[in-house]
Amino acid sequence: MTQKYYPPIFQKEEFHCLYCKVYAHQRWSNDAKFPIPFQNDRYFHDQKELRSNQCTRCQQSTLWLDNEIIYPLLDAQIQPHEDMPDSLKNDFEEAVSIVNKSPRGAAALLRLVVQKLMIEINEKGERINEDILNLVKKGLDPHIQQALDYCRVVGNSAVHPGEINLEDSPEIANTLFETINYLIEDLIARPKRIRERFSNLPKKEIDIIEKRNEKALSTNK
Repeated sequence: MTQKYYPPIFQKEEFHCLYCKVYAHQRWSNDAKFPIPFQNDRYFHDQKELRSNQCTRCQQSTLWLDNEIIYPLLDAQIQPHEDMPDSLKNDFEEAVSIVNKSPRGAAALLRLVVQKLMIEINEKGERINEDILNLVKKGLDPHIQQALDYCRVVGNSAVHPGEINLEDSPEIANTLFETINYLIEDLIARPKRIRERFSNLPKKEIDIIEKRNEKALSTNK
């Protein structure tokens, strides 16, 4: 079972470290110095508040400027599912790279990932809501429907003003990564594994099964 991921949040005392990936206590300090990539950048020096948190597990520090992470820039804790199609992966990884700086931008990219996922499972990929409706008509499992609608509604909030404010609640954007990987597991990875196992059955048995299914389908017409 996948461990729940707690993303870094400004002034929180515990979360998953961006370096060691461990859920650990964080020590906060106002005595922070700019890392080498930012030492000559006046934009950062002109800002109001520079703070840092140090992970008590690995002793590495994360820098925050006005409640946004500026270093490190990439949250490597979030990885795409190993069976995620290439057509989705670039947008997913781009969303990972900006989620700490722009939760709204990340959510908008992940909405696009869901749209492309619809195409991968033979839906139109034009209007996510209509694709979900079509899948429900085909007998989609309710928990998968709920996961898809969660991504759709949160993603829409990133594109259009709504009741969900992603800038005030950045952790909501982070839950999208976990939910999308969950969808990849259910809609792509698990069916792929079942097909592979089924194809390893003796051909004679597969032929018998296919004839049985054809007979059942013709009877139902």
